[in-house]
Amino acid sequence: MQKNIQTVKKIAILTSGGDAPGMNAAIRAIVIAAQHYHLEVTGFYAGFNGLIDDVSVPLGLKDVSHIIHRGGTILKSARCPAMETTLGIAQATSTLLKAQIDALIVIGGDGSFTGLIALQKQWSGQVIGIPGTIDNDIDGTDFTIGFSTAINTAIEAIDKIRDTAEAFERIFIVELMGRHSGHIAFNVGIACAAEQIISFENFSFDKNANHNEAEKLKALAKEIKQAQANRHASYIIVLAENLWRGGASALAQQLQTIAKIDCTPCILGHVQRGGSPVAKDRILATKMGVAAVQAIISGQSNIMIAEQSNTIAHVALPIAIMHQQGVSESLVQAQENILALTAQHLS
Repeated sequence: MQKNIQTVKKIAILTSGGDAPGMNAAIRAIVIAAQHYHLEVTGFYAGFNGLIDDVSVPLGLKDVSHIIHRGGTILKSARCPAMETTLGIAQATSTLLKAQIDALIVIGGDGSFTGLIALQKQWSGQVIGIPGTIDNDIDGTDFTIGFSTAINTAIEAIDKIRDTAEAFERIFIVELMGRHSGHIAFNVGIACAAEQIISFENFSFDKNANHNEAEKLKALAKEIKQAQANRHASYIIVLAENLWRGGASALAQQLQTIAKIDCTPCILGHVQRGGSPVAKDRILATKMGVAAVQAIISGQSNIMIAEQSNTIAHVALPIAIMHQQGVSESLVQAQENILALTAQHLS
Protein backbone atom coordinates (compact mmCIF):
# COMPACT_ATOMS: atom_id res chain seq x y z
CA MET A 1 0.00 0.00 0.00
CA GLN A 2 1.50 3.34 -1.02
CA LYS A 3 2.00 6.15 1.46
CA ASN A 4 2.03 9.90 0.88
CA ILE A 5 2.93 13.11 2.67
CA GLN A 6 -0.19 12.84 4.88
CA THR A 7 0.72 9.38 6.22
CA VAL A 8 4.54 9.36 6.27
CA LYS A 9 5.83 10.81 9.53
CA LYS A 10 9.05 9.00 10.38
CA ILE A 11 11.84 7.78 8.13
CA ALA A 12 15.04 5.94 8.96
CA ILE A 13 18.51 5.82 7.40
CA LEU A 14 21.35 3.36 7.60
CA THR A 15 24.65 2.93 5.77
CA SER A 16 25.63 -0.64 5.01
CA GLY A 17 28.50 -2.66 3.58
CA GLY A 18 31.78 -1.06 2.56
CA ASP A 19 32.02 2.64 3.32
CA ALA A 20 32.27 5.09 0.43
CA PRO A 21 33.24 8.78 0.35
CA GLY A 22 30.03 10.76 -0.01
CA MET A 23 27.86 8.68 2.33
CA ASN A 24 27.83 11.57 4.81
CA ALA A 25 26.78 13.95 2.07
CA ALA A 26 23.83 11.67 1.31
CA ILE A 27 22.85 11.48 5.00
CA ARG A 28 22.99 15.27 5.19
CA ALA A 29 20.77 15.69 2.11
CA ILE A 30 18.20 13.21 3.43
CA VAL A 31 17.94 14.96 6.80
CA ILE A 32 17.63 18.41 5.21
CA ALA A 33 15.00 17.22 2.72
CA ALA A 34 13.10 15.45 5.51
CA GLN A 35 13.11 18.65 7.52
CA HIS A 36 11.62 20.45 4.53
CA TYR A 37 8.76 17.94 4.42
CA HIS A 38 8.34 17.93 8.24
CA LEU A 39 9.47 14.33 8.66
CA GLU A 40 11.30 12.87 11.65
CA VAL A 41 14.55 11.06 10.89
CA THR A 42 16.16 8.19 12.79
CA GLY A 43 19.62 6.90 12.00
CA PHE A 44 20.51 3.29 12.77
CA TYR A 45 24.13 2.51 13.60
CA ALA A 46 26.40 -0.05 11.93
CA GLY A 47 24.18 -0.96 9.02
CA PHE A 48 21.47 -3.58 9.47
CA ASN A 49 23.08 -4.54 12.79
CA GLY A 50 21.59 -1.36 14.22
CA LEU A 51 18.16 -2.47 13.10
CA ILE A 52 18.55 -5.93 14.57
CA ASP A 53 20.01 -4.67 17.87
CA ASP A 54 17.81 -1.54 17.97
CA VAL A 55 20.67 0.96 18.23
CA SER A 56 19.68 4.32 16.80
CA VAL A 57 19.85 8.08 17.15
CA PRO A 58 17.48 10.89 16.09
CA LEU A 59 18.97 13.04 13.35
CA GLY A 60 18.36 16.76 13.00
CA LEU A 61 19.96 19.63 11.14
CA LYS A 62 22.65 20.17 13.79
CA ASP A 63 23.69 16.52 13.53
CA VAL A 64 24.51 16.85 9.83
CA SER A 65 26.10 20.27 9.94
CA HIS A 66 29.62 20.32 8.45
CA ILE A 67 29.73 16.64 7.44
CA ILE A 68 29.48 16.99 3.65
CA HIS A 69 33.29 17.00 3.32
CA ARG A 70 33.94 14.05 5.62
CA GLY A 71 34.75 10.55 4.42
CA GLY A 72 33.31 7.43 6.03
CA THR A 73 29.87 7.64 7.60
CA ILE A 74 28.67 9.18 10.86
CA LEU A 75 26.26 6.24 11.20
CA LYS A 76 29.10 3.73 10.87
CA SER A 77 28.83 0.72 8.57
CA ALA A 78 29.21 -3.02 8.73
CA ARG A 79 28.38 -6.31 7.07
CA CYS A 80 25.42 -8.13 8.59
CA PRO A 81 25.25 -11.90 8.00
CA ALA A 82 22.21 -12.03 10.29
CA MET A 83 20.14 -10.38 7.54
CA GLU A 84 20.52 -13.60 5.58
CA THR A 85 18.52 -15.43 8.26
CA THR A 86 14.80 -15.51 9.03
CA LEU A 87 15.46 -14.52 12.65
CA GLY A 88 17.57 -11.51 11.65
CA ILE A 89 14.92 -10.19 9.30
CA ALA A 90 12.26 -10.71 11.94
CA GLN A 91 14.29 -8.76 14.50
CA ALA A 92 14.87 -5.91 12.04
CA THR A 93 11.16 -5.81 11.23
CA SER A 94 10.29 -5.73 14.93
CA THR A 95 12.57 -2.73 15.49
CA LEU A 96 11.01 -0.79 12.61
CA LEU A 97 7.50 -1.51 13.87
CA LYS A 98 8.34 -0.58 17.45
CA ALA A 99 9.92 2.70 16.31
CA GLN A 100 6.91 3.39 14.07
CA ILE A 101 9.14 3.91 11.03
CA ASP A 102 7.20 4.51 7.81
CA ALA A 103 10.09 4.35 5.35
CA LEU A 104 13.69 3.12 5.34
CA ILE A 105 16.51 4.46 3.18
CA VAL A 106 19.61 2.27 2.84
CA ILE A 107 22.85 3.66 1.43
CA GLY A 108 25.07 0.83 0.23
CA GLY A 109 25.82 -1.71 -2.47
CA ASP A 110 24.24 -4.88 -3.84
CA GLY A 111 24.52 -6.83 -0.59
CA SER A 112 22.76 -4.03 1.25
CA PHE A 113 20.03 -3.92 -1.38
CA THR A 114 19.59 -7.69 -1.13
CA GLY A 115 18.93 -7.27 2.59
CA LEU A 116 16.51 -4.45 1.83
CA ILE A 117 14.57 -6.63 -0.62
CA ALA A 118 14.33 -9.41 1.96
CA LEU A 119 13.13 -6.94 4.59
CA GLN A 120 10.50 -5.50 2.26
CA LYS A 121 8.87 -8.92 2.00
CA GLN A 122 8.20 -8.91 5.75
CA TRP A 123 7.61 -5.22 6.43
CA SER A 124 4.95 -3.01 4.87
CA GLY A 125 6.92 0.24 5.03
CA GLN A 126 8.55 1.90 2.03
CA VAL A 127 12.12 0.94 1.15
CA ILE A 128 14.51 3.06 -0.92
CA GLY A 129 18.11 2.28 -1.90
CA ILE A 130 20.87 4.79 -2.62
CA PRO A 131 23.94 3.31 -4.38
CA GLY A 132 26.96 3.97 -2.20
CA THR A 133 30.00 1.88 -3.16
CA ILE A 134 33.39 2.67 -4.65
CA ASP A 135 33.08 -0.36 -6.96
CA ASN A 136 30.48 1.24 -9.27
CA ASP A 137 29.03 -2.24 -9.81
CA ILE A 138 25.33 -1.42 -9.41
CA ASP A 139 23.09 -1.76 -12.47
CA GLY A 140 20.90 1.08 -13.66
CA THR A 141 23.03 4.00 -12.52
CA ASP A 142 25.90 5.63 -14.38
CA PHE A 143 27.83 6.23 -11.18
CA THR A 144 27.68 5.20 -7.53
CA ILE A 145 28.55 7.43 -4.59
CA GLY A 146 32.26 7.09 -3.80
CA PHE A 147 33.46 5.86 -7.18
CA SER A 148 34.85 9.18 -8.38
CA THR A 149 36.75 9.79 -5.14
CA ALA A 150 38.22 6.27 -5.18
CA ILE A 151 39.38 6.85 -8.75
CA ASN A 152 41.09 10.10 -7.81
CA THR A 153 42.71 8.52 -4.75
CA ALA A 154 44.14 5.66 -6.81
CA ILE A 155 45.34 8.00 -9.57
CA GLU A 156 47.19 10.15 -7.06
CA ALA A 157 48.85 7.08 -5.55
CA ILE A 158 49.90 5.61 -8.90
CA ASP A 159 51.27 8.95 -10.09
CA LYS A 160 53.58 8.86 -7.06
CA ILE A 161 54.47 5.23 -7.73
CA ARG A 162 55.31 6.23 -11.30
CA ASP A 163 57.87 8.75 -10.00
CA THR A 164 59.70 6.03 -8.11
CA ALA A 165 59.31 3.55 -10.96
CA GLU A 166 60.87 6.07 -13.36
CA ALA A 167 63.75 6.83 -11.01
CA PHE A 168 64.67 3.17 -10.64
CA GLU A 169 63.42 1.90 -14.02
CA ARG A 170 61.23 -0.53 -12.13
CA ILE A 171 58.12 -2.57 -12.87
CA PHE A 172 55.25 -2.13 -10.44
CA ILE A 173 52.10 -4.25 -10.16
CA VAL A 174 49.43 -2.11 -8.50
CA GLU A 175 46.41 -4.00 -7.23
CA LEU A 176 43.18 -2.00 -7.04
CA MET A 177 39.87 -2.67 -5.32
CA GLY A 178 36.59 -3.28 -7.13
CA ARG A 179 35.57 -6.70 -5.82
CA HIS A 180 34.51 -8.48 -9.05
CA SER A 181 34.20 -5.38 -11.20
CA GLY A 182 36.83 -3.73 -13.39
CA HIS A 183 35.44 -0.19 -13.26
CA ILE A 184 38.16 1.09 -10.94
CA ALA A 185 40.97 -0.86 -12.62
CA PHE A 186 40.08 0.26 -16.14
CA ASN A 187 39.40 3.89 -15.37
CA VAL A 188 42.47 4.29 -13.19
CA GLY A 189 44.68 2.33 -15.56
CA ILE A 190 43.75 4.53 -18.51
CA ALA A 191 44.01 7.74 -16.49
CA CYS A 192 47.50 6.78 -15.32
CA ALA A 193 48.68 5.56 -18.75
CA ALA A 194 49.42 2.11 -17.34
CA GLU A 195 51.29 -0.15 -19.71
CA GLN A 196 49.08 -3.09 -18.74
CA ILE A 197 45.55 -3.34 -17.36
CA ILE A 198 44.61 -6.79 -16.10
CA SER A 199 40.89 -6.85 -15.38
CA PHE A 200 37.82 -9.05 -15.71
CA GLU A 201 36.83 -7.45 -19.01
CA ASN A 202 40.04 -8.28 -20.85
CA PHE A 203 41.68 -11.09 -18.90
CA SER A 204 39.07 -13.72 -18.08
CA PHE A 205 40.01 -17.34 -17.37
CA ASP A 206 38.36 -20.39 -18.90
CA LYS A 207 37.40 -23.60 -17.09
CA ASN A 208 40.95 -24.92 -17.31
CA ALA A 209 42.21 -22.11 -15.07
CA ASN A 210 45.71 -23.46 -14.45
CA HIS A 211 46.56 -23.84 -18.15
CA ASN A 212 44.87 -20.59 -19.03
CA GLU A 213 46.74 -18.68 -16.33
CA ALA A 214 50.07 -20.12 -17.44
CA GLU A 215 49.48 -19.09 -21.05
CA LYS A 216 48.48 -15.57 -20.07
CA LEU A 217 51.49 -15.33 -17.78
CA LYS A 218 53.83 -16.22 -20.65
CA ALA A 219 52.18 -13.68 -22.94
CA LEU A 220 52.47 -10.99 -20.27
CA ALA A 221 56.13 -11.79 -19.66
CA LYS A 222 56.82 -11.60 -23.39
CA GLU A 223 55.24 -8.15 -23.65
CA ILE A 224 57.22 -6.87 -20.66
CA LYS A 225 60.47 -8.23 -22.10
CA GLN A 226 59.79 -6.55 -25.45
CA ALA A 227 59.09 -3.24 -23.75
CA GLN A 228 62.25 -3.50 -21.68
CA ALA A 229 64.29 -4.19 -24.81
CA ASN A 230 62.99 -1.06 -26.54
CA ARG A 231 63.45 1.47 -23.78
CA HIS A 232 64.65 2.21 -20.25
CA ALA A 233 61.72 3.49 -18.22
CA SER A 234 59.03 2.58 -15.75
CA TYR A 235 56.36 -0.04 -16.37
CA ILE A 236 53.06 -0.03 -14.52
CA ILE A 237 50.66 -2.98 -14.42
CA VAL A 238 47.22 -2.26 -12.95
CA LEU A 239 45.57 -5.39 -11.58
CA ALA A 240 41.94 -5.78 -10.48
CA GLU A 241 41.58 -7.51 -7.13
CA ASN A 242 40.11 -11.02 -6.98
CA LEU A 243 41.20 -11.77 -10.55
CA TRP A 244 44.68 -13.27 -10.33
CA ARG A 245 45.01 -16.06 -7.79
CA GLY A 246 47.15 -14.74 -4.97
CA GLY A 247 46.89 -11.18 -6.22
CA ALA A 248 49.74 -8.82 -7.08
CA SER A 249 52.27 -10.58 -4.85
CA ALA A 250 51.67 -13.95 -6.52
CA LEU A 251 51.86 -12.43 -10.01
CA ALA A 252 55.16 -10.73 -9.17
CA GLN A 253 56.58 -14.00 -7.88
CA GLN A 254 55.43 -15.93 -10.95
CA LEU A 255 56.98 -13.42 -13.35
CA GLN A 256 60.27 -13.74 -11.49
CA THR A 257 60.07 -17.53 -11.58
CA ILE A 258 59.25 -18.03 -15.26
CA ALA A 259 61.00 -15.04 -16.84
CA LYS A 260 63.42 -13.55 -14.28
CA ILE A 261 61.40 -10.33 -14.35
CA ASP A 262 61.65 -8.32 -11.13
CA CYS A 263 58.37 -6.65 -10.17
CA THR A 264 57.34 -4.72 -7.09
CA PRO A 265 53.77 -5.50 -5.95
CA CYS A 266 51.79 -2.66 -4.41
CA ILE A 267 48.32 -3.24 -2.96
CA LEU A 268 46.49 0.05 -2.41
CA GLY A 269 43.74 -1.61 -0.39
CA HIS A 270 41.41 0.34 1.85
CA VAL A 271 43.10 3.68 1.26
CA GLN A 272 40.80 3.83 -1.78
CA ARG A 273 37.72 3.98 0.45
CA GLY A 274 38.83 6.88 2.60
CA GLY A 275 39.34 10.59 2.24
CA SER A 276 37.22 13.64 1.65
CA PRO A 277 34.76 13.09 -1.22
CA VAL A 278 35.46 14.98 -4.42
CA ALA A 279 32.93 17.49 -5.76
CA LYS A 280 31.31 14.95 -8.08
CA ASP A 281 30.52 12.56 -5.22
CA ARG A 282 29.27 15.35 -2.95
CA ILE A 283 26.90 16.59 -5.65
CA LEU A 284 25.74 13.10 -6.65
CA ALA A 285 25.10 12.14 -3.02
CA THR A 286 23.15 15.33 -2.41
CA LYS A 287 20.97 14.84 -5.49
CA MET A 288 20.28 11.22 -4.57
CA GLY A 289 19.54 12.00 -0.92
CA VAL A 290 16.95 14.63 -1.81
CA ALA A 291 15.46 12.39 -4.51
CA ALA A 292 15.11 9.53 -2.01
CA VAL A 293 12.95 11.64 0.30
CA GLN A 294 10.91 12.93 -2.62
CA ALA A 295 10.35 9.34 -3.78
CA ILE A 296 9.01 8.48 -0.33
CA ILE A 297 6.68 11.49 -0.39
CA SER A 298 5.34 10.42 -3.79
CA GLY A 299 4.62 6.90 -2.52
CA GLN A 300 7.49 5.04 -4.21
CA SER A 301 8.98 1.87 -2.73
CA ASN A 302 11.30 -1.03 -3.58
CA ILE A 303 13.42 1.23 -5.82
CA MET A 304 16.96 2.51 -6.03
CA ILE A 305 17.70 6.15 -6.75
CA ALA A 306 19.94 6.28 -9.82
CA GLU A 307 21.60 8.79 -12.09
CA GLN A 308 21.29 8.22 -15.82
CA SER A 309 22.75 10.75 -18.26
CA ASN A 310 22.93 13.33 -15.47
CA THR A 311 19.24 12.84 -14.66
CA ILE A 312 17.77 11.24 -11.53
CA ALA A 313 15.92 7.98 -12.26
CA HIS A 314 14.22 5.17 -10.32
CA VAL A 315 15.37 1.57 -10.79
CA ALA A 316 13.69 -1.49 -9.28
CA LEU A 317 15.90 -2.95 -6.55
CA PRO A 318 15.94 -6.48 -8.05
CA ILE A 319 17.25 -5.02 -11.33
CA ALA A 320 19.91 -2.96 -9.55
CA ILE A 321 21.64 -6.07 -8.19
CA MET A 322 21.78 -8.14 -11.38
CA HIS A 323 25.44 -7.32 -12.20
CA GLN A 324 24.95 -6.98 -15.93
CA GLN A 325 26.46 -3.53 -16.29
CA GLY A 326 30.18 -3.77 -16.93
CA VAL A 327 32.90 -1.43 -18.05
CA SER A 328 32.06 0.36 -21.30
CA GLU A 329 33.05 -1.83 -24.24
CA SER A 330 34.35 1.23 -26.09
CA LEU A 331 36.71 1.91 -23.20
CA VAL A 332 37.96 -1.67 -23.21
CA GLN A 333 38.49 -1.65 -26.98
CA ALA A 334 40.28 1.70 -26.91
CA GLN A 335 42.69 0.37 -24.29
CA GLU A 336 43.31 -2.94 -26.03
CA ASN A 337 43.64 -1.71 -29.61
CA ILE A 338 45.16 1.74 -29.32
CA LEU A 339 46.22 2.97 -25.89
CA ALA A 340 48.12 -0.15 -24.84
CA LEU A 341 50.28 -0.04 -27.97
CA THR A 342 51.06 3.62 -27.40
CA ALA A 343 51.93 3.02 -23.76
CA GLN A 344 54.39 0.29 -24.70
CA HIS A 345 56.45 2.73 -26.78
CA LEU A 346 55.92 6.15 -25.26
CA SER A 347 55.66 5.76 -21.49
